[in-house]
Amino acid sequence: MTGAETPQILLVEDNNADIVLVREALEEHVVRCELTVITSGERAISFINEIDSGVQICPNLVIVDLNLPKKSGKDVLKRMRMSDRCASVPVIVLTSSDNQKDKDDVAVFSPAGYFRKPSRLEEFLRLGAVFKQAANSGTAGSN
Repeated sequence: MTGAETPQILLVEDNNADIVLVREALEEHVVRCELTVITSGERAISFINEIDSGVQICPNLVIVDLNLPKKSGKDVLKRMRMSDRCASVPVIVLTSSDNQKDKDDVAVFSPAGYFRKPSRLEEFLRLGAVFKQAANSGTAGSN
């Protein structure tokens, strides 16, 4: 990616309040990006299929919730890792689940980070730095 290209971020999240908070976190850390929001796991998988068929471009970062309608975030992550075009794109899991089984289930797909959705606004906004780093360099972390 050259410096002139705008990073593409795919957010797969069905909760409108969390969508707003992710946007605010990105703005707080001056992440200049094109944000695509998809609100169901089924639609996200279709989007990945469109990437593989050349209809859509591969994002620089995917942020996915685990609890989605129609297909789970785990299903989205699994499909992402099977993608011909963007299997290595960093995926950050941003979820309300702090369940160890959920963490273990997604660990096999090597997410760039696993974060429980913070309950405090300041903590949520701090995630913007993680998103920025991951979108620009392909690394994140875990919490």
